[in-house]
Amino acid sequence: QVQLVESGGGLVQAGGSLRLSCAASGRNFGSYAMGWFRQAPGKDREFVAAISWGGGSVYYADAVKGRFTISRDNAKNTVYLQMNTLSPEDTAVYYCAAVRSFAGVGPERARKSEYDYWGQGTQVTVSS
Repeated sequence: QVQLVESGGGLVQAGGSLRLSCAASGRNFGSYAMGWFRQAPGKDREFVAAISWGGGSVYYADAVKGRFTISRDNAKNTVYLQMNTLSPEDTAVYYCAAVRSFAGVGPERARKSEYDYWGQGTQVTVSS
């Protein structure tokens, strides 16, 4: 059983940056692959990025490649999402998710159904 709490969201102007954090409580954080998803009002939740249990494998949605960076610090039980060059299209609630896995991450981790645990989300709003 894992509890996830996101933080770091807020209001930022286009072109700016934000760093989201996801703090995990529970055992064996290093045994979980982690993902970030986002959902705008009235739209489906979409995949953003994923990172493997040890941080050696990452995978990004095409929409954020080159702008966003996912990382983790297992000693702090925390996963991060650094978001640069933000645009209004990035406005959404951002969710952290976890699944117990020792495998690398790829397209298979872009499916919401692959994750067992979810945080409640943090709002990111990018103004024009």
